[in-house]
Amino acid sequence: MSPAPFPYKLVATDLDGTLLRGDDTVSERTREALAAATAAGAAHIIVTGRAVPWTRGVLDDLGYKGIAVCGQGAQVYDAGAHRLLTSVTLDRQLAGLALSKLEAEVGPLALAASRDGVDGDVLFGPGYQVQEGLPALYLEDTAEVWTAPLNKLYIQHPELGDDALVQVARQTVGSLVDIVMAGPGIVEILPLGLTKATGLSLAARRLGVKAAETIAFGDMPNDIPMFGWAARGVAMANAHAELKAVADEVTTSNEEDGIAVVLERLLGAA
Repeated sequence: MSPAPFPYKLVATDLDGTLLRGDDTVSERTREALAAATAAGAAHIIVTGRAVPWTRGVLDDLGYKGIAVCGQGAQVYDAGAHRLLTSVTLDRQLAGLALSKLEAEVGPLALAASRDGVDGDVLFGPGYQVQEGLPALYLEDTAEVWTAPLNKLYIQHPELGDDALVQVARQTVGSLVDIVMAGPGIVEILPLGLTKATGLSLAARRLGVKAAETIAFGDMPNDIPMFGWAARGVAMANAHAELKAVADEVTTSNEEDGIAVVLERLLGAA
């Protein structure tokens, strides 16, 4: 008896901690499983918190030519053509107000910012710890952050952990901006209402695919809206507890081909 047809028309995968292993590579097994899903009629979209400048090189290395959703949903990017299809920017006046209110509550914050555009720089100020291997420009005077359009701000606190910082930020300025944790040490200030689901829905519409036809994979709380939008959400074994709590399924880790495990089962190949 032949296997049942692949049940989804869209496979949406987060990048760090999900599709990528710790060394920023994708295993051959996962590549083959995604290729098989594509051959079965499904599109694959990468949905990442990274803005385009921090995503483009990875996509090029992967040979990825499709649409990618970047910057927590702010940017829909055509990887094959190296161009932005849509981009949402952060209201800088509102973000500055939110930052002031938050610092009045918790004290000084270390700051970084992602400038808009395919070639937009990531800027970071004193005390901000940038993830190793990611290109960024140091600013002694963080006032320069505000001189050009931004997609988002990154904040770090010298004492508060990520979860605690997110909680107090949402309580203090959640009516002005969105606050999300995208990974260890990565707490972001975004335009109010912007999520990965925002960008994914726009990208899916371009492909003529519906939420009910989508399976999504992720590992962090910023993937929760994407899971809410998709028909099925699959968390990696290494995922944050908040994401596991809302997932339809928990697969193996990103180091253990968690995406491939699920896709092979769905394809009838496991």
